[in-house]
Parts: sequence; C-alpha cells; structure tokens
Amino acid sequence: MKNNMDSTSKTVYLDHAATTFTDTEVLEKMLPYFTEKFANPSSPYNIAHVSRDAIDRARKQVADAINAEINEIYFTSGGTESDNWAIKGVAFANRKKSNHIITSAIEHHAVLHTCQWLEKQGFEVTYLPVDKFGQVRIEDVKKAIREDTILISVMLANNEIGTIQPISEIGRIAREKGIYFHTDAVQGIGQIPLDVEGLNVDLLSLSSHKFYGPKGVGALYIKKGTRIDSYSHGGAQEKKKRAGTENVPGIVGLGAAIEQATSQLEEHATHMKNLRTRLLEGLLQIPATHLAGHPEKRLPNNANVIFEYIEGESILLMLNSFSIAASTGSACTSASLEPSHVLIACGFPHEIAHGSLRLTLGKENTEEDVDYLLQTLEPIIKRLRAMSPMTPKELRE
Repeated sequence: MKNNMDSTSKTVYLDHAATTFTDTEVLEKMLPYFTEKFANPSSPYNIAHVSRDAIDRARKQVADAINAEINEIYFTSGGTESDNWAIKGVAFANRKKSNHIITSAIEHHAVLHTCQWLEKQGFEVTYLPVDKFGQVRIEDVKKAIREDTILISVMLANNEIGTIQPISEIGRIAREKGIYFHTDAVQGIGQIPLDVEGLNVDLLSLSSHKFYGPKGVGALYIKKGTRIDSYSHGGAQEKKKRAGTENVPGIVGLGAAIEQATSQLEEHATHMKNLRTRLLEGLLQIPATHLAGHPEKRLPNNANVIFEYIEGESILLMLNSFSIAASTGSACTSASLEPSHVLIACGFPHEIAHGSLRLTLGKENTEEDVDYLLQTLEPIIKRLRAMSPMTPKELRE
C-alpha cells in the first residue's frame, strides 16, 4: 500500500474528488522538514538555506508540471485561497479601469461566493449558463463580454460532474480582448494534461490534497505581467505578495506530489477510465438512472449519476453501513440539504437532482471495489424506492 490508512480497514473509498490520501513517498519527503530541517526559510543562517532551497525546488516542480516559469508560481493554503486571491486580486488591482467579471453558474463555491461578495463591493458579475452536460458555450462567453470586462473565471473541470470546459478556446477569446482569464484547475491536476500556455490562462489555481499531497497547501499560477494585488501584507514572502512564514513541509509535499502525479499521468488516466467504464456500465443498468455531466469530455475518474425517486443522502448513509465512502456532490456543501447548484444549472428538476451520487475513483481502487459497490448499491436503490411514495409501481416490484 502507498497510503497511510490502517491496512486492516475494509473501507472502499470512492470520494477522491473530496480529498486523496497523502502518498507514502510524498510523506517521507515531507518528514525531515518537521524535525531536523525545521528552520525558517527567511532566516540568514545556513540551516535556513535548506528550507529555502526546498521551497525553490518545489516551485520548479510545480512550474514544470504546468509549463510555467518558476517566478510565476505562488504558494497558498489551498484551492480556496488561490481562487480568492486570483479573483479579488485582479478585481481590485484593475478597478479604476473596469468592474465587470464573467464566471459560470457551476463554479465551486470558492469562486461563486467570492464573486457574490465582490458584487456587494460594487462589481458587476455575469454568471454564464451551461448546457445539459454542464459545459459553457463559447457563444455565451462572447455575448457576455463588455467593454468594461476585466476578468473571466471558468473552472477547468467541474468537481461534481467532471465535465471538462473548453478552456483553451475561452482563453483565446479573453486574450484577444485583453481580458484576464483565470481557471480553477483544482480537480484537473493528475487527471488530465495541463499546460498554461496551451490553455491561454493568466491565472490557475491548484490544491495539493487533490493529487495525493497534504491538505492545507496549494498554489496559484500568475502569468508574468498580470496586474494583481497582494493577498496579505506583512513580510516579504512570495515576492511580497503573500506575507507569512511558509509552510515548508506542505510545500515540499505539494512539489513531490505534483511531480509524481504528472509523471504517472498517462498510466493513471488509463486505469481510471477502465474502472469508470466498468462502473458506469453497471450503474446505468439500474432503471430510472441518469448520467450527469458530459459522456466523453469528463475527468477520467468521475462518475456522477442521478437516481429518480430517492434522496442521495439516504444512499450515502446506507453505503456507509457497508463501508463504502461516496458523496452527493462537493464536500464543501455536504451539510446542505439544497440540491446541487451544478445539477440545477444543467437542467435537472429539483426533485430529481436530490438523488445524485458522485463516485470518484483513485489510484488504489480496483475492479473488485467497483464490483462490490455495484453489488451493494442495487439492493439499496430498490429498498429506498420501495419506501418512497413517489416511486411508480413498476419500480417497486
């Protein structure tokens, strides 16, 4: 095993979009920076240089993984901070010029809530609709652009339904118009190839714990020349743009994890696609079940389906009793009883959207895990439908 979970645990973990475990090899590279290599990287003595060198090495690892320059990588506490910094930083740095922002209706709440907060500060935001597969239409982007548009923010791939957006095309349009373009790529690292030049982005967010690195650390790519405000003020860390003593062990872990993820990308994607095909073939044999997201343009590890006449929360509780971990959508909204804003934007009615199940595969999942899930899930669906007054007679039998 390469994870650090109890080897006696029989939990089938199918919620890798929420978080992955920290890979053992990654953890091993982090450990010395908690103990003998503990020095503050801003200090002047030799042992501090060890910490500084580790940060520089990780910055290069991230830059190499996404085809960026080393000085375009800034470390953060994770995807949420990176999204906040990208959007607020560009908005306020360019406010005298314009105040219009474009985003999509299915963004992660780290983007949506940031944009909603900016509206209270006097900015104007256009929320692009999506098609039934959850994909932004290029013509809608073009129509939304105004003379005072300063920023477009569209996620690389959706965290709930896995749909991959036409980022390169949107970026090309933004560049032609002189508009900054940000993408939340948190779910994409380690799943699909990323190249900031090919994507035509000015800012890109990522988070370590989505690709087998530690939680609490992420990065923001800021293309050289981008006009953006500092995120926090104090010391001179991160070229005076994000003050505060660096999380050296976390940064080391992020660098090691992204290097490992990109080096194993093709092998990982093939494994994920094979498992996902097996999984979806079984899921969609269950009557009154719908695929959410694009059938082809989706992350290789994502399977999101909707079961009519039942609640997703009930499915999760029963799966948990069989030691299967899954979700109904984003982990950030798991406490909410509201249906997914992503599924609603895709056109699913409220009563159907409540029956969603998100299954996201990881590198240690096997065909046996998939088969166990399918064998366990079908009786659960039948049982829950038998209990629901909404279920038609033919599905009760």
